[in-house]
Amino acid sequence: MWVLFAFGSALFAGLTSVLAKCGIKRTDSDAATAIRTVVVLIFSWLMVGIVGSAPGITALSAKTWIFLILSGLATGASWLCYFRALQLGDVNKVVPIDKSSTVLTILLALVFLGEPVNWIKGIAIVLIGIGTFLMIEKKTSSDEKPEKKSWLLYAVLSAVFAGLTSILGKIGIDGVESNLGTAIRTGVVLIMAWLIVLVKGKQHTLRAIPKHELGFICLSGFATGGSWLCYYKALQDGLASVVVPIDKLSILVSIGFSALVFRERLTKKSAIGLALIVAGTLMMLVKV
Repeated sequence: MWVLFAFGSALFAGLTSVLAKCGIKRTDSDAATAIRTVVVLIFSWLMVGIVGSAPGITALSAKTWIFLILSGLATGASWLCYFRALQLGDVNKVVPIDKSSTVLTILLALVFLGEPVNWIKGIAIVLIGIGTFLMIEKKTSSDEKPEKKSWLLYAVLSAVFAGLTSILGKIGIDGVESNLGTAIRTGVVLIMAWLIVLVKGKQHTLRAIPKHELGFICLSGFATGGSWLCYYKALQDGLASVVVPIDKLSILVSIGFSALVFRERLTKKSAIGLALIVAGTLMMLVKV
């Protein structure tokens, strides 16, 4: 049964990107992120309730709070950039770049934490790097708006901030139950996202959000929450060495659904790139 939960985690994680894309066709990406974060926050504290880690919040040190807040700010920046990238670009281009944050995390851990990189991880980094490069295809359409071309910048920034999130968490929150840490970080993201909406004066756009897009935005939040719940259940009952690789295959779900929903097609070059990214991701999980 736990294998089904593992695949459920990958399915929901993959659906998150597609549902988010459906919800931001006409909706401002900052406003969409703020709304979605409310749903994710509910799920994150639901996880805290399930594992019973809420009492641990009183034992957190000042250092832990500082790094939780910094990690939350990095997470918020990553989500904001990711939503903007999805709004401007194709799912099958944005998702692989965002997933490359794994490589950045390893490199940052090497520099700042002194964590060693073995030969398997070295090969995996190269494969993911080459794969990501192959999947970045610049369209030469003459009628493409300049703003549309900035999706790559937002996708890269999303990966950078996602990598920083892991490092900040690693430095300052050792010993904190993971679900509690996630819930607190999500609270920081919520405050950050709504402050950005208010500072930019975008609160008026909330009333203009089409109902069907609002539904998709909320569903993307539920998909994230569903992924977390399935992932935790799978880890609780199954083998981590099997659960984690299955969850990482969510990239295939995202690209598969983007082909069905948005008619986004992979070229041979992009398909080779995707295969290299998947191979590199799975190699990251090999222990020597």
